[in-house]
This record gives sequence, structure tokens and C-alpha cells, in this order.
Amino acid sequence: MEPERSEGTSPIQVSFTLTNTGSRAGAEIAQVYLGLPASTGEPPKRLVGWAKVELEPGESREVTVTLNPDAASRPLSYWNVDTNGWEITHGDYAVYVGASSRDIRLTSTLHV
Repeated sequence: MEPERSEGTSPIQVSFTLTNTGSRAGAEIAQVYLGLPASTGEPPKRLVGWAKVELEPGESREVTVTLNPDAASRPLSYWNVDTNGWEITHGDYAVYVGASSRDIRLTSTLHV
């Protein structure tokens, strides 16, 4: 993950290797989830990015999903009902990569 520390204003690159271990060509939609700091009161995981990757049997590929804090989905932000606005909380954000929210294959931490 680049960078591992962020002020929450620059794009974050989540990179990983995806491998087709099967005997047929196929596609996978790799999904990236963030877990915001517990103090935000947000759910434990939220989908913030994905990439559809087609692979031949035995093929591996480096995949990068970019998380842009300024995107309309506001991946690093939460809605603060007290201030009536979007906010980025400083703390540790859990980063998850998997085939679904229940099938997580990689985890990391982003420090904001």
C-alpha cells in the first residue's frame, strides 16, 4: 500500500498479486474494503474500490486499486451529524482485499 501513512488528502494505491489457480481462464472482481476508526461509529467494512481482472490458467497479475479521498464516494470520510458535514478522522484504518466482504484474503493498516 502506498503510502502507509496519509493525511487523508492524497490518493492511496492498494496493490496486490492475483493468481488464477484453476485449470480454466476466468475473471475475478477483487474488492477493497476500509474499516474506519471505531470512534466514527461506521460499519466494520465499507466497499471503497474494486478491479475486474481476467486471468488465464496459472497466470498471476499485479493489481492496483486507487482510493481517491476526493471521490464522490468519500472513501476515508464519514458524515458527522453534529457538524452536518463530511470528516476524516485521524487514526488507524483497516484495509481489506478479497473476493467479497466475507472472503478477505489480505489485510493491512493505513495510518491517517
